[in-house]
Amino acid sequence: MKHYNLKGNSLEWGEDVQFLSGTDVKVQVLVTILEEEIIPADSGRGKRMAAVLEKLAQAQAFANIDPVAWQREIRQDRELPDQGE
Repeated sequence: MKHYNLKGNSLEWGEDVQFLSGTDVKVQVLVTILEEEIIPADSGRGKRMAAVLEKLAQAQAFANIDPVAWQREIRQDRELPDQGE
């Protein structure tokens, strides 16, 4: 889902504009009016997460975990539908 801004009776497409052939082309859109402003995904959360993951890597926090053994413990096989007997 993409987010755009509604100003007055016009939609602001930003840099994500999809040009239409011809000026009289009508395109059906669905607009939902949100109560709150959408916070962009890149508002710093990703950078903070990357910094935390870097600290974990430097501390070798997962060095004693065997990834294959961990996957075997976590994974739960189940029968697929219509595959039994």
